[in-house]
Amino acid sequence: MAVIWWIRRDLRLADNTALHAAFTKSETVIPLYILDPSLLNAERNKGPRIAWMLDGLRILDHDLREIGSRLIVRMGIPEIELSKFASEVDATAIFYNRDYSPYATRRDQKVREALTGQRIAVHDFKDLIIHEADETLTGAGKPFSVYSPYHRVWNTLPKPALLDRPARLQTPTTIESMPIPEASEFGAVAADQPIAPPGESAALNRLSDFITSAVERYKEQRNSPALDGTSILSPYLRWGMISPRTCYWAAQDALKETSDKQARESIDAWVGELVWREFYYQVLARNPHVTHNAYRLAYNNITWENNAAHFETWKAGQTGYPIVDAAMRQMNSTGWMHNRCRMIVASFLCKDLLIDWRMGERYFMQRLLDGDLANNNGGWQWTAGTGTDAAPYFRVFNPASQAQKFDPDGIYIRRWLPELSNVPAKYIHEPHLMPSDVQQAINVVIGRDYPAPMVEHGIQRDRVLELYSKARQGQSDEL
Repeated sequence: MAVIWWIRRDLRLADNTALHAAFTKSETVIPLYILDPSLLNAERNKGPRIAWMLDGLRILDHDLREIGSRLIVRMGIPEIELSKFASEVDATAIFYNRDYSPYATRRDQKVREALTGQRIAVHDFKDLIIHEADETLTGAGKPFSVYSPYHRVWNTLPKPALLDRPARLQTPTTIESMPIPEASEFGAVAADQPIAPPGESAALNRLSDFITSAVERYKEQRNSPALDGTSILSPYLRWGMISPRTCYWAAQDALKETSDKQARESIDAWVGELVWREFYYQVLARNPHVTHNAYRLAYNNITWENNAAHFETWKAGQTGYPIVDAAMRQMNSTGWMHNRCRMIVASFLCKDLLIDWRMGERYFMQRLLDGDLANNNGGWQWTAGTGTDAAPYFRVFNPASQAQKFDPDGIYIRRWLPELSNVPAKYIHEPHLMPSDVQQAINVVIGRDYPAPMVEHGIQRDRVLELYSKARQGQSDEL
């Protein structure tokens, strides 16, 4: 009796809910990945994330072969390919882990209808997150729109235990599989300097290193982009190369090992980031309109300027604001950006350049290895002031003061903007303020070697607040 493990965003063997259920149910488990052209050819996906994922599939195939199995790869419309494949291998059931985007929900419903019509059992599981939307409700049975009370409820819920990794999997050797394609076949290009290598082993090693060396200082270091103070596990969580439960229980083990108050606060703060991730999943699940619209509908009325030349300058990291430019160049090169910097560059695009947050959100999805609809959308809407925060429209980050606070010595800026490496510390955050004689002395002439600020922050702040105020007048946030 053969069963199919349909792999989507769970490229791992350890603590995998669908896989565990499959090998518990049957001796013959067929790992199947379907390359979905509608996803692979989407413009917002044609970036380094696809290349990284395809490399992750190759590693998963290697890991499967070490336990006697192998990865079967097909390409096509999922419900059609699964229906044909199930008949081909005479499968009696399919096992997969749930996803929550509007597209994934529609796709999975089509698969369920097609397979149940063939009398094939369909089993889906919670795995991508620890708690789903229907588990985290207010006392009145409604979804949360504010993080803090959501976090409190999330903390009170029992957490699932970790599941065993299969020691062996039995997969028929006669099943045909297409080779895993190169990213170039889909118009995607790998990051020049990927922030991390793909694969389950790399994810587990990264978690171990973080728990051992950095988690107890996370609260004080997480906002400093020059430090290796964050876990950089988001790309692995995005593709399920590690489970959120593995991360959670590693944090709980770390809590048991220390009685230091600051260390414990840091560990709790890191767990809080896992909760933020799940908060945005429940926002998406309950409010699918956020994929194309503001969570607070009144802000659909903002009259954005959407200057195309300004957008290209922002993408290239040539705005004249060093912290913004360093962050954009980090993302363009590595496929990752420090979270504090994500907020700074998003605020700059929306509230200094007056460009629609959806343009920035789409560009991030094209460039980030951890690009994830729920969290990318949630983060952009939070910063843009259109999302779940209670009163965020007047929050406008000043790039220079943010840099002075979180990269005071300009270490991060100099790393990604080598043309500013000789700029004195007093001018590193606003190099256009350097006297001309200093510019000549260090051979960094503003306007020649590095651009002058493309806009004046103070003026733009007043303008964007006026735009938001007009959008709010007489409008309701309700659907």
